[in-house]
Amino acid sequence: MSSIEEAKKVSSETPEHQPVNGDATDVGSKTKDDFDLAAAYVSDAQYNRNTFFDTSPQAVRLYQLYNHRGMKLFIYVFIIVDLGLAVFEEPALIPDMPIWATGVVELVCLIAFTARLVHYAKVIPHDKFWMDPKNIFIIVIISLSLVDMITYVGLKTAGHFGVRWSRVLRPLLLVNITEGRQLRRAFRSIRNALPQIMYVFLLFMFSVLMFSLMGLKLFGKRGLKTVEGASYFTNYLEIVFDLYVLVTTANSPDVMMPAYNYSSFFAVFFIVYILINTYIFMSVFLAVVYNNYKKYLKEEVRQLVKAKRRKMLRAFGVLQSGAGQESSVSKAHWTQLVCLVQPGISSGHRELLWSVSDDDKKGSIGKMAFVQLPDLLNIQVITMKSRPHPLKIWLPGLYNSAGSRLVRRMVQHRVFVYVYDVIILVNAVFIGLDEENPLISNAEWIFLALYLLEIVLKLYTFEPRAFFNKHEFWNWFDTIIVVAALIATIATSALKSSGYTSREILDIVFILRVFRLIRVVDSIQRFRAIINTLIKIWPTILTFGQLILVVYYIFAMVGMELFKNKIQFYGPNSTNPHKDYCGNPLLQGTAFAKNNYCKNNFNDVASSFVLLLELTVVNQWHVLASGFTSVTHMSARIFFVLFHIVVVIIIINIFVAFILEAFFVEYTLDKSDLQTSLEKKIEELELNFTLDETEGNLVDAMETNHDDLGPSQAPKEKPSLVFKIASRRYKTVDGLLQRMFEADLSLEDIDEEDEENPNFPNPVFGAV
Repeated sequence: MSSIEEAKKVSSETPEHQPVNGDATDVGSKTKDDFDLAAAYVSDAQYNRNTFFDTSPQAVRLYQLYNHRGMKLFIYVFIIVDLGLAVFEEPALIPDMPIWATGVVELVCLIAFTARLVHYAKVIPHDKFWMDPKNIFIIVIISLSLVDMITYVGLKTAGHFGVRWSRVLRPLLLVNITEGRQLRRAFRSIRNALPQIMYVFLLFMFSVLMFSLMGLKLFGKRGLKTVEGASYFTNYLEIVFDLYVLVTTANSPDVMMPAYNYSSFFAVFFIVYILINTYIFMSVFLAVVYNNYKKYLKEEVRQLVKAKRRKMLRAFGVLQSGAGQESSVSKAHWTQLVCLVQPGISSGHRELLWSVSDDDKKGSIGKMAFVQLPDLLNIQVITMKSRPHPLKIWLPGLYNSAGSRLVRRMVQHRVFVYVYDVIILVNAVFIGLDEENPLISNAEWIFLALYLLEIVLKLYTFEPRAFFNKHEFWNWFDTIIVVAALIATIATSALKSSGYTSREILDIVFILRVFRLIRVVDSIQRFRAIINTLIKIWPTILTFGQLILVVYYIFAMVGMELFKNKIQFYGPNSTNPHKDYCGNPLLQGTAFAKNNYCKNNFNDVASSFVLLLELTVVNQWHVLASGFTSVTHMSARIFFVLFHIVVVIIIINIFVAFILEAFFVEYTLDKSDLQTSLEKKIEELELNFTLDETEGNLVDAMETNHDDLGPSQAPKEKPSLVFKIASRRYKTVDGLLQRMFEADLSLEDIDEEDEENPNFPNPVFGAV
């Protein structure tokens, strides 16, 4: 039987999961232990794990448990609890928590981290465990945290002063756990780019120091005053700080005005300074970061792909039959392996993947085809069973009439989409108008009727269960929004008639309804590329979000110890006489107090994070820094300048570099070869979704008319199981990274060295 006939046969049956042999008997000549070992290799390759696990049967089972989703959730929960202790610790957002209570919770977290580390030590060779830096880091963090916790509790119990210095180490656990490989990659990107950044930064600081010296000589002896009455450009260190702030444009044009008011000629000094340092040096920063980030990331991805293929070679060696060029993996062994790696896969989907791998219909696959299995599994395929429309069964005469076919063709036509795009735009205009106008309020009923008509027509045209399939985001979104708007409008009208004028519910629904405009934006090709890119890079945005969280947490802990209770906030209704200077006389008359920035303080973890976010935005960051400088010491500026360098100059630029690369990929690359092969196979087997003229935009992966499993005008009967590639999504960040650099990666680049060694070295840039 050919692969096409076999796949069609599978598509005519309800998808079932083939059971995995549960005993120690063999499938052919392979035992369950062989399949478990091969499945561990393939799973590692699929999720780009590069762990030196022991290959004994017991260690493999422990390793599979270690990588279980529940175990990963377990460790993340304890990390979140550990980080969240800052809410209850001094200075506390929620005070009055006993010290012993937070100590007990932290002790439980440390025990959980230790247990996770011991589990990891049980699945890898001992020499490899002690050679992995992240394991050493975790041991050091746990030990120091335990010592600090015991010391702090002892000091506070005895009535002495204590500092929780180990809190800055807590977020580093998030970096060094096995699951934090994406975060470690981000830190490695920073580490690799630092040498080149340092050269540019030193040159930049040399420029700032030179201009500061020139400013001192130009303006220092002229007796100029700032608007607050202070001496202007007379203190060299103050000049350096002011000019550094000017690079961020936060104090422009204030820093220039005294000199500019004295002579228009002095504006040239500041113009030249801004041109050189703000526009040239900051652009060079971005260029250096982008160039180094791309270079090192490409090399790291190459090493990851190489390690992944070597994992697959090891799995191939476990399951292969024959030797040399004739070695291959049979379909039975391949099927058993796939069921172990991805238990939820349907038999139809599995047969489809086999048809792609065994394109020559030999009944077995060689090394090159087998190595592609993880990438095939990472391609998201939507599988759906075809069903006739209920009306076609209940009322066949009416549903197949000429008028009914005309209505269905109209709904499936692109013009139908255009008409409702226009309706959504017009509705958006009406939402922005005065709703007290009777014409505007009555028009809402017309729009609701049109939206309800759209849903009814689509339900009439497309099979209802397919319409509300879990993959049909826009159908669910539109239906919920329209039904909620209808209910809220009816409720509001009823309340109005009874004299009650509250509109909060309706206002919320109006805001949600505006989101329908996303569909209109998506219909424009260039806008669609932006949306696609945002969808693709979302996992990476989360990775950089974790990176920001780690840095914020460290700076927040340091800031809380340095500046806690130095600045106080009094509510708007407070009559406290200290309110005007934030509870600290040293702030009296400062810009910080005049701008009422008192709530921007380090008195608890929540206020600290808000303040750090404001510093990241940059605007007025020098005023915020000056407030803390006034209540402590001039050296406090080092804290704020260091935060600006780390977050704004380095991390944000690396994030921008990734965004740039992702956009270049979106504009220049098409689908991967494997994805194209899979789509061709779906079309060859005639198991693809029936597409209409609306093919080609983001909505095509979500709108029902592309997943139409209902009526068809085709003379031949549809298969009962059909497929579609969800091509715009990636299961892992590594999938996106591989796509970004796949043009530079060769599929034949498989290193077969260390054939006798069941494991192999980590990539050049460290363990992942």
